[in-house]
Amino acid sequence: MKIAVIGSGYVGLVSGACFSEFGFEVVCVDQDATKIAQLNDGKIPIYEPELDTLVKNNAARKRLSFTTDLSAAMAGAAAVFIAVGTPSRRGDGHADLSYVYAAAKSIAREIRGYTVVVTKSTVPVGTGREVGRIIRETNPNADFDMVSNPEFLREGSAIGDFMRPDRVVIGCESDRARDVMRQLYRPLFLIETPILFTNLETSELIKYAANAFLAMKISYINQVSDLCDKVGADVHDVARGMGLDGRIGPKFLHPGPGYGGSCFPKDTLALVKTARDAGAPIGLIETTVEFNDSRKSQMVERIVAALGGTVTGKTVGVLGLTFKPNTDDMRDAPSLVILPELMKRGAKVQAHDPVGMEEAKKLMSDFSYYDDAYDAVAGADVLVILTEWNSYRALDLKRIKSLMRSANIVDLRNIYRPEEVVQLGYRYSSLGRPQAVEAEPSVIDLAEAREAAAR
Repeated sequence: MKIAVIGSGYVGLVSGACFSEFGFEVVCVDQDATKIAQLNDGKIPIYEPELDTLVKNNAARKRLSFTTDLSAAMAGAAAVFIAVGTPSRRGDGHADLSYVYAAAKSIAREIRGYTVVVTKSTVPVGTGREVGRIIRETNPNADFDMVSNPEFLREGSAIGDFMRPDRVVIGCESDRARDVMRQLYRPLFLIETPILFTNLETSELIKYAANAFLAMKISYINQVSDLCDKVGADVHDVARGMGLDGRIGPKFLHPGPGYGGSCFPKDTLALVKTARDAGAPIGLIETTVEFNDSRKSQMVERIVAALGGTVTGKTVGVLGLTFKPNTDDMRDAPSLVILPELMKRGAKVQAHDPVGMEEAKKLMSDFSYYDDAYDAVAGADVLVILTEWNSYRALDLKRIKSLMRSANIVDLRNIYRPEEVVQLGYRYSSLGRPQAVEAEPSVIDLAEAREAAAR
């Protein structure tokens, strides 16, 4: 069976590569000729573990190819997937569907025989119906069925999520379309993956409802961590106690500086807009969005407090820039709010990230970037951990202390144990955990105190 995938970004490229791994012939289409040329040269435009190997192997087997020619891609294809971007629209926060609708018109002009048209992009309720209307209007003779098949891919583990998903959701309303989709996902039927068939509207809403719930879960544990700070409780023990309840589960119960990335921010906004337009506002998600926005400002104040109430003239060493580990995605990363605000208040920022610095430089060009984590903390008055990359969990903290101007850590991902860090002579601040007894001031700290007293 042949498949065409329109859009060679994160969702399209991962989906196309994985379908080709299932054994199907897949052609990925994109209007960006530069991107297509890179892909044909074996260069992957995004960072995702294992994706480069998957693309290389299946391209070598002639099961995966890339083109700008939609007509050639759709020739003989049983299904065409729409996997273009749906960014938040300026002004109201709703999903911008212009790319989806443009793809629909292009598809309509190329349909030659029965074709299943699948929306893989995350789209608001009702989009599938509108795409179908556009196709019929553009090509009244088109023989097709509309299907909604939302993706549930986590950046950093997308290949595993596609190959071994918790479930597959398929919204379709004809036996022919259902048969095609069953064939496409037959490898997952064989490993007993739950396949949920629904109508179009239900499938579209499942995606938003799931992401919004996870975003709410993150914001909830962040609020609980704030309470833990006030009452002396340990948020990790609270989360563990909650997560052991089978009705709740342990995932997404780790405190941090707020959610970011390509999904949660835009999907929560889109659900809020959809719900309001339908006359059924979801106040819980509206509050989630508001809290997550304010969370980043709260983290700024934590860093300022750790530096004695001002960052003017201070050097902040930052480890981690992307919104999560194992990706180079900077979209809505907390660093984009926290670090510019610190600089605005007079701080110097020195940063490191294992894979995200090139993307970060496009958005925050005024910082100093270092290829080595130890160089980024040299001379710093505080070390701020913003992303929990595994490489940061095994740093030589004794060496870092010798490099820093002041032994001071603000850990916004709670990757270290307070008592162990404090024993090394650091002042240490984390989220929602009882603070260990503070270390004695370092020689540099004492010198600063004497200078302040003299002034």
